[in-house]
Amino acid sequence: MPYLTSSGPTLRTGATEQLGVGVPGYAHPLLAPAEWAGLDRPGTPLHWAVLNIDDGPGARPDPHCLEVAGRLRNARLRALHGEAPEDAVRAMGGRLLGHLDLAFGSRTLDELLTEARSYLDWYGVGGFYLDRCPAGREGLPPVRRLARTLSALLRDSDSADGGTGRLVLGHGTHPYPGYAEAADQLVTFRGPWTDYRWSQVAEWTAGYEPSRFAHLVHGVPRTHLEEAMRIARWQGAGTIFFTDRNGTDGQTDPFATLPSYWDEFVSRIGPGISE
Repeated sequence: MPYLTSSGPTLRTGATEQLGVGVPGYAHPLLAPAEWAGLDRPGTPLHWAVLNIDDGPGARPDPHCLEVAGRLRNARLRALHGEAPEDAVRAMGGRLLGHLDLAFGSRTLDELLTEARSYLDWYGVGGFYLDRCPAGREGLPPVRRLARTLSALLRDSDSADGGTGRLVLGHGTHPYPGYAEAADQLVTFRGPWTDYRWSQVAEWTAGYEPSRFAHLVHGVPRTHLEEAMRIARWQGAGTIFFTDRNGTDGQTDPFATLPSYWDEFVSRIGPGISE
């Protein structure tokens, strides 16, 4: 397998490395109530979940999304203050991220900041997921500027824990290495299992901890779930989302609903879901 051909520091994630879940964006809570309800269940090793109402925060606060945001925020506070079972993954993560579409660099800074403020004012998000983020060297300066401004907004908000927030760059591929210094985490793979199982990690990622990278993979058969986890660990991803959905079963977005093996997926990562 190509992901096993590298040697040296690239293969840096051992079997004891604790993975966590990153949810790239479920459907609206009215359409996916089970998906959203499951995220704050005890034992779910959630790093982050993306809230995307209408390719952004929408025109006004949505009561269903407000409820979801409140539940996740309260669950995170309970974990951080010891009112939930001790779980380092839960305590480190569990953030709700606002979805910002960079459209590969074609949107203005003012547009994106207007949406970011709405997410903060209405839903109290703990960070942002910068979808369709540029990956080339020429796109880095404006992304750095946006990231600095978003970090300042998060520091000034009441939603970020201890004055910090989380920024995730949704490249979906390995970007120019300089992006690693612009945000907390990079999505270096987003795509189908047929590509993921033959993928290779960029050598420059070996200089960073697994917590800096996320992999989002659809079309993963249940019978290949263990292999997919092994690839993620060998390639040094700290946050993952695997699903057997492929976007051909009535959903245009394969990540919009739960995988059929959700409980098994979560239990393989960390503590099982409490029934």
